[in-house]
Amino acid sequence: MRCKVLIFVVLLDLIKHASSDEIQANPNTNATLPCNITFQGNTLNVSLIRVRWTRNDSSIATFGGAEEQIKEGFSWDPTNFTNGDFSLTIMRASLSLQGVYECKVSYNSEDLPSTNVTFSIVAPPTVSVPQKWVLLEKETEFECYASGFYPPPVFFSWSIEEQVIKPPIQVDGEPGPDGFYTAVDKLTNFYPSKENQNATFSCKVSHSGSDHELDFHLNVTNLPSVRLSVVQTRSSNAPLTLYCDVESFYPEEASVSWFQNGTMLPDPPVTNQNNDRTYTTRRYFTLSPEQRQQRGTVECAVNQPGVVDPVSTSADLDKLDPQDEAPVLTNAAKASVAMMCISIVLVFLLCFGFSWRRRDEKQKSLTVSRIILPPRVIVGQKGRVSVSIEGRRVDRVQTTWFLNDTPISDTSLTASEKGPLLTSRGEMGYYKLHTQGPLHSSGKGSHLISALTFVPQISLHKGAVFKCQVSYVGKDKIVEERVSERFTILCKKSEYINIFHFCYNLNVTI
Repeated sequence: MRCKVLIFVVLLDLIKHASSDEIQANPNTNATLPCNITFQGNTLNVSLIRVRWTRNDSSIATFGGAEEQIKEGFSWDPTNFTNGDFSLTIMRASLSLQGVYECKVSYNSEDLPSTNVTFSIVAPPTVSVPQKWVLLEKETEFECYASGFYPPPVFFSWSIEEQVIKPPIQVDGEPGPDGFYTAVDKLTNFYPSKENQNATFSCKVSHSGSDHELDFHLNVTNLPSVRLSVVQTRSSNAPLTLYCDVESFYPEEASVSWFQNGTMLPDPPVTNQNNDRTYTTRRYFTLSPEQRQQRGTVECAVNQPGVVDPVSTSADLDKLDPQDEAPVLTNAAKASVAMMCISIVLVFLLCFGFSWRRRDEKQKSLTVSRIILPPRVIVGQKGRVSVSIEGRRVDRVQTTWFLNDTPISDTSLTASEKGPLLTSRGEMGYYKLHTQGPLHSSGKGSHLISALTFVPQISLHKGAVFKCQVSYVGKDKIVEERVSERFTILCKKSEYINIFHFCYNLNVTI
């Protein structure tokens, strides 16, 4: 017995103290709380080991001899105890399991130094920006939400084309029923311009040393021109039909309201798409004989998303529908009408013959816009070029992009956005191809957008042009080809100080 005590005293002299730790984990993941003690000497006798884990003086797990108790939601491996590993694993980490955990170990009834582990939850935010329609040059407001994060706070910042327009601001947020936080920041007093239409906006949320960024683009509303007219009738006692021409508006979703003397009247619809992607519609409203006799002012108002004050036009019924004698057709007028009817029949037959023969060709025809360049092309900053394709079969269309005459392939998965676009070995740099569509349908077919994101470099893109070839899938024939204008590359602002070194002998605009 005396010999055993001497051996244990020697072992105690060789014990190394375990250090305190801080452990963080995401919600619903497993987390291991370390408790390691190094023994030197003979192999430990497991029957002499006693282990106890507690949190806030509440027992979590105990081990002594052959007896073992552990709460649900925790686990450990007693076979590792002889190696000095008494770690405890939390299954499905949650906010309720946060706190300071204490690991106490004794051997042969002698207490060893305890280990304290601070466990906490870190939940990253989910970033979202509700989409809204805006008017150019009109004040608008954007909201950016950070949801489900812990612990607070978070920092919001806003940028356009990677240029910061609102520096980081701290927001603590509000806790929800589950204990996680939600915060919101607003971009106010912002007046979108034409240059912002194709620009990339970004809301960045920083939390616990990590950044979470969401890119979005503006949804721009085009205000229409509105014209109110009337369908003439012979009798003043007959119903009167009004129609309202609404032209050059965007998006397609728009409603027309009818008013008589300030009182709203009920209504119907129909829209057609123009070549410039805006829409045209004519809305009719038939006044009953009683409404027609009321006279006064009639008004046609157009409501659109994001527009507070709808565009409208009004007219007096006395001008649109004068109460004069019913017009009588003269013989010359009747002859003109007869000739017009004959001409219409002949034109109809002629058009029917041509349309029957060219029906398939019309279905295959495409309308391809010019290549749209970014408003500014700056060295090292992402730029975007795009073309718009319209037609009945855009779902079968494919596009191929070229820089001068060199085909471009998608390198966004192999090249860094912040790295050089062209390395010393002549390799192509960052290019990312996008295809959106069909976006929506109309009487003229569907709409598809093909775009290319690139990082400009003077040595590669100086004096260059982009080319886009449009063809049908599985066909070698090029249906349409568009070539961009040569664009000017701007140096970064940070390069202005040493402009002689960077821009000497180059055709560069600063």
